[in-house]
Amino acid sequence: MEINTAYLESVRKQFLYYKTLGEKAIAQLEPEQLFVVDKDDNNSIAAIIKHLSGNMLSRWTDFLTSDGEKVWRNRDAEFENDLGSKTEVMTLWNEGWNCFFATLESLKPAQLTEIIYIRNEGHTVVEAINRQLAHYPYHIGQLVFVAKQLKKGDWESLSIPKHASTAYNTEKFKEEKGLRNFTDAELKRLK
Repeated sequence: MEINTAYLESVRKQFLYYKTLGEKAIAQLEPEQLFVVDKDDNNSIAAIIKHLSGNMLSRWTDFLTSDGEKVWRNRDAEFENDLGSKTEVMTLWNEGWNCFFATLESLKPAQLTEIIYIRNEGHTVVEAINRQLAHYPYHIGQLVFVAKQLKKGDWESLSIPKHASTAYNTEKFKEEKGLRNFTDAELKRLK
């Protein structure tokens, strides 16, 4: 497989994995827990999702032809806890991810070295993707952490559970060596 094609497939799987982690964390919560703020300077899960969605819509709309920081984006408002329902939260979540994946799927391997701009700073398409591959999992990690804290011990692990590493590794080493992305197995496990 050509390296640029392999890269696009790999990042698509990585982003899908983190999207799924977020959704599995959200699914463990009661709707009202999406809006909990434990301290004034912390964000609720709903606010984290508003920010992710706002970033995705801004960065990935007209990705190759306009600056990634759109004039219509109000980043500061993304952190206001003003959503009223889980439906509103999940609508924003899906809008952002749908915009992102549609753009990612439309990219051709030859476009990976094209230059795009975010706040007038030039990035290759690869750099722009990598920037978000660090940014989105950062916030998904926050979301998972907050969700786990809200559940107060009544949490279904999204990764290898504590004290289960040996059993997990034993199963993995029973498999034949082969070229595969770890997210393939992880996404199956999370379903």
